[in-house]
Amino acid sequence: MKLLMIEDNKSVSEMMQMFFQKEGWNVSFAYDGIEAVKMFNEDPESWDMITLDLNLPKKDGMEVAKEIRAKSQTVPIIMLTARDSDSDQVLGFEMGADDYVTKPFSPITLVARIKALQRRAHTEQQAAVEDQQSENYAFQITTKHFKLNTNTREAYLDDKLIPDLTPKEFELLKTLAQKPRQVFSREQLLELVWDYEYYGDERTVDAHVKKLRQKIERVGPQVIQTVWGVGYKFDDSEVDSK
Repeated sequence: MKLLMIEDNKSVSEMMQMFFQKEGWNVSFAYDGIEAVKMFNEDPESWDMITLDLNLPKKDGMEVAKEIRAKSQTVPIIMLTARDSDSDQVLGFEMGADDYVTKPFSPITLVARIKALQRRAHTEQQAAVEDQQSENYAFQITTKHFKLNTNTREAYLDDKLIPDLTPKEFELLKTLAQKPRQVFSREQLLELVWDYEYYGDERTVDAHVKKLRQKIERVGPQVIQTVWGVGYKFDDSEVDSK
């Protein structure tokens, strides 16, 4: 795996380099935002993973994420941030990040997150290739008002396309919709959608649910329900067709 770590703290970079080398990963380091964008743009398709500190000199991490996403919609990005507010995390996801780790973090935790995101990205790439080769465009999930096609990666509510779903939002919606009315805890969704064990940070799920709900509401009634104190469920049984 070829990884670009964007981190202005050289002590953190040196520490992580030992762990990355142990995994056999090919890692390059950028220490400010301008250098990071330049290194990425030299060969955007060559990178398999980005870790991105949000608090960077010369160019803010949010802007770096935006510029990386302008070149590549698929390279996985993990934010590294000392900021601990929901608004920062949601903004990071809106700029195109796939996951985040709050500083200070355990190197073992970061390596585990990278591996989990790598596995998920590889699975999605394989699925995309298979989808292109497949001539089957039937809907794999259908409920009273909802249908989802895993080949085209499209979801419809009352025959209206839910727009602009990111890979993670699609996987989250699929996971909930394939078992209507079943309540999923945040811990379960972290494991099923993000493919890593629960590390005590539920806001990854909450931020993605918030964005997913906003997109659903563009086309119809809300079908992702909160079960207070437990988690989330998909339920369109009470939806009235317009």
